[in-house]
Amino acid sequence: MSKLKPLTYEQLEIGTEGRFTKQLTERDIVLFGETSGDINPVHFDSAYAATTLFETRIAHGMWSAGLISTVIGIVMPGPGSIYISQDLKFKRPVRIGDTLTAILTVKEKLDKRQYVVLDCKVVNQNEEVVTLGEATVMPPKITDELNAPRIPEVRVSGIDY
Repeated sequence: MSKLKPLTYEQLEIGTEGRFTKQLTERDIVLFGETSGDINPVHFDSAYAATTLFETRIAHGMWSAGLISTVIGIVMPGPGSIYISQDLKFKRPVRIGDTLTAILTVKEKLDKRQYVVLDCKVVNQNEEVVTLGEATVMPPKITDELNAPRIPEVRVSGIDY
């Protein structure tokens, strides 16, 4: 994505939808654990994870929730949006190799504050819901198209899971 196009409150309608898809990798789990500080063994230790109800390592729940934030921040409403609140339910585990799609749909417009309420759903490659919720967002005030920032490369070394 080289250009980002914000949508204002006035441009959003009930039913407007935004999506973002990403496959979970080992690197994603390591980076999320490093940046969040969440080193729960269920994410990093295969022997430990085998003793849990998941039977294998799983992603951090907030990783899938992060895809919701991605939609809000770069797709719909887009850059300049302000996240007001989020309710979430984690419905099933996410495993390395799963491909998730976050799907956000405008459910309600709150004219007084010019907020939108978004239905939030994250599904895996089998169309199974992994994360479900609702977000309240203040859309951006401007619609100027922006260049997507270039993120510097981050290297992860020493992975031996």
